[in-house]
Parts: sequence; structure tokens; C-alpha cells
Amino acid sequence: MTQWLVNGMPDGSLSPQDRGLTYGDGLFETIALRAGKFRLLDFHLERLQVGCERLGIPPPATELLRAELKQVAVNCTSGTGKIIITRGCGPRGYRAPAQAQATRLVGLFPDSAGSLPSWRDGIRVRWCRTPVAENPALAGLKTLNRLEQVLARSEWEDEAITEGLMSTPQGQVIGGTMSNLFMVDDGQLLTPDLSRCGISGVMRRLILKVAAELAINAFEQSIDAERLLAADEVFLSNSLQGIAPVIQLDDQPLPIGPVSRKLMQALSQRGVSECAAA
Repeated sequence: MTQWLVNGMPDGSLSPQDRGLTYGDGLFETIALRAGKFRLLDFHLERLQVGCERLGIPPPATELLRAELKQVAVNCTSGTGKIIITRGCGPRGYRAPAQAQATRLVGLFPDSAGSLPSWRDGIRVRWCRTPVAENPALAGLKTLNRLEQVLARSEWEDEAITEGLMSTPQGQVIGGTMSNLFMVDDGQLLTPDLSRCGISGVMRRLILKVAAELAINAFEQSIDAERLLAADEVFLSNSLQGIAPVIQLDDQPLPIGPVSRKLMQALSQRGVSECAAA
């Protein structure tokens, strides 16, 4: 059963005047609960803290968030945790209140038996028509403004297609609707530059850290469709699935290469069980 705490109160309510509801004025984190522990929790809480500081929202104490996550996950070993922070209530209009009283929501979606999909053997991906708007002020943050991703994900119904890739109006590929993008070119690991848009994912951060430990050269660069289609390997990442090798992009087949497998093995050794060899 899904459980939510609203400002620490079980099944509390959200005001219709909350700016997270009226304007998408806030941030969120989606956290994998595996074997009774929230994975990469330090990374998630750090990103949330940075996001609150950049948006001028009073950040909740990290120990409070840890305690509330533990509370909603009692007697559950596998699921998806959620933290939502908004600027709280305010008067009508875009102007933010001078003294914001942040709203805090913490919840958990338990996994049912056998509900976790396996992406380790590769996924099919398509291009999306919906573009990603550039806004350096919000770049990297996981804000509540996800309408672009909602529209992009509405472009297909084929269950065989797992994800869609999104680009800027200028043609720079940024990532998937729910994932970060990586490609391998002549042994080098490349991932899009997110200084103008996109979400700086926690699994992306871990992959770049592990790549450095494995002496895999990694770079953040601009990547267009032509360059991506010429890649030796392509994979996506997110906090719930680790690495998902792309085996087909629209009609073009792609291989699962040695760099992807090496990184998957390294992640599995660090507790990302979804990347373990079958």
C-alpha cells in the first residue's frame, strides 16, 4: 500500500493554494528502495539541497527526510521512494512569498512480486518530436515542471519501446523522457552537456565516478543525432534501473559493447543489482 507523509503527517492534505500544485514551483526525487535500503540516498539528498538553494526554497533537514523515508518504508524491502518539496502556499500571482513555508511530501510505492522490469539485455528506443526547452537557470535540476516529458511520452503506445530520446530545438540530444544518455566513441564515454537544460541524474553521477575509477575517459559534450547514430555503443541510465543498453533506435540496431558491460558489472558490484549479469 502506498503511504504518504505531508509535512510529517500520515495521509495529510495539500492545499489548493500550494505553489507546487498551481505553478510547479518545487523539486522532487525518485529513489530506489532495494533490499531494505534507499540507494544513492546521499546523492539524492545532496541534489535536492542544491536545487532548493538555487530556487530559494527553504530546504528540509536531511536527517528529517531520512527519518520520514524510513517511516514510510517500514516492513517494505523493495519499492520506489518519493520526496517532493514545494515553496508552499502563497497569494495568487507568480510573485513568490517573502517568507516561504515549504511543503514536504514523502512517500513510497512498494513493488509487487516480479514487477521490476529487467533492462540489462537492452531496450528499444525512439526519437521524440517534443523538444526540450533551454533554460540555464533550471538546468540540471529535477523540478516539478515535467510537462515536456509528459507530452513526449504520450507520443507512443508500443509496449516494445521502452524510452524516447528528446532534443533541443537546435538538435542537441539531451536524454530520454526519464533517463540520461551515454554513448561510446572509440573507447571514450560521452554524455550530453547539461549546462543549458536536462536533469543531472544521480545514476549519471555514479557512472561518471565509476568510469573515472576504471580509467575510462569520459566527457560532457554536445551530441547531435548524426553523432549518436554513429556511436559504437549507446546506453541510458536512471536511478531505478542503473544502465539500460540501447539495442535499437527507431529502425537502427545497435550493439551492446564492452564499455557498457564493464560499467554494468562495476555498478552491480556497488549494489545496482539491475545491472548484474543474468
